[in-house]
Amino acid sequence: MNKITNHQLYRLIVAHFAEIIREPSVIFWGVVFPILMAWGLGIAFTQKGGVQAKLAVVINLEGVSGNQQTKLISWLTANAQKKDSVYTITLKNEKLGNATLSFFETSSSNAFTLLKKGKVSVIIEDQLNGSSYRFDPANAEAKAAYHLAADLEAHGPLFYTENQSQIQPLTLSGTRYVDFLIPGLLAMGIMMACSWGISYTIIDRRSKKLLRRMVATPMKKSNLLFALITARFTMNLAEAILLFLFAWLYFGVKIQGSFSALIVLFISANIAFSGIAILISSRTANTEVGNGMINAIVTPMMVVSGVFFSYHNFPDWAIPAIQYLPLTMITDTFRSIFNEGAGFLDVWREALVLTITGIVSFVIGLKIFKWY
Repeated sequence: MNKITNHQLYRLIVAHFAEIIREPSVIFWGVVFPILMAWGLGIAFTQKGGVQAKLAVVINLEGVSGNQQTKLISWLTANAQKKDSVYTITLKNEKLGNATLSFFETSSSNAFTLLKKGKVSVIIEDQLNGSSYRFDPANAEAKAAYHLAADLEAHGPLFYTENQSQIQPLTLSGTRYVDFLIPGLLAMGIMMACSWGISYTIIDRRSKKLLRRMVATPMKKSNLLFALITARFTMNLAEAILLFLFAWLYFGVKIQGSFSALIVLFISANIAFSGIAILISSRTANTEVGNGMINAIVTPMMVVSGVFFSYHNFPDWAIPAIQYLPLTMITDTFRSIFNEGAGFLDVWREALVLTITGIVSFVIGLKIFKWY
């Protein structure tokens, strides 16, 4: 049996890296897609867009004689544009963006049908003595539409634009949604790349009997796994740099904290998810089982760890558990470095916990790893 040398690790790293970059789909999903996601979400949430509010108006003139009109309909007739029983009015605001309200004059039964289909968010029952509003209080869009319509009915269109000099929109770096988003995308990219790029690669090769051929060369388990981790880390670094450069050039995203702390945390994050990936893929040869195991790990964290929205929206009892998830720790510390000026002393605990998590997972995965 030939002696296994360190040249084997080098050749494996080169082979794995070549295998990654030669696939166009890998380049798209790893490099292009995160940039497209950052661009799309950044544009959607940072541009001064208009508010669209759609409301159903049910006129109740029960017991009223003649051609009397309710206050709201009378006001809309005089001030709004009407087309096919739909009154539309646009409220101008240079700082907050314009608000367009559409009032659908309809029957009571049809109003509830429109609400169920999502075509309107609020139902207004309009009477001579005033209007009543019906909407889901848990629906943020419906609450915004209610406030706009109620203020419009009470004060008129000038209410929306008066005292604009008192409005001071937050546009400073670190306070925008895109500043919240980019660190989360960087963290999620590390998790997804390690989980699929390492775990699924090992499981797929085991299912195709390729690992059986590798062990016959002979080959060390540690060399194979270190090669996979090194190749994936290199790709993760390139993807993160390209995503940050795009965010910096297009949106003006800046790193306000310690760059060295960011590097340390980036390495710790890769160690953590690389170790977890090795542990997940250490035994199974069934790609469907492997697919399920990977999704069972990454999907919950992608939803609850605050990548796209704050996890503080979840119930208070769940927040302590969420904060200790690896992706949450990475996302929170990335944001503290990007937006709060954090340094190494502010993130060393998280970096240490992530590193230990990765090392322990790797050692266990290496111990129980099987070639076939």
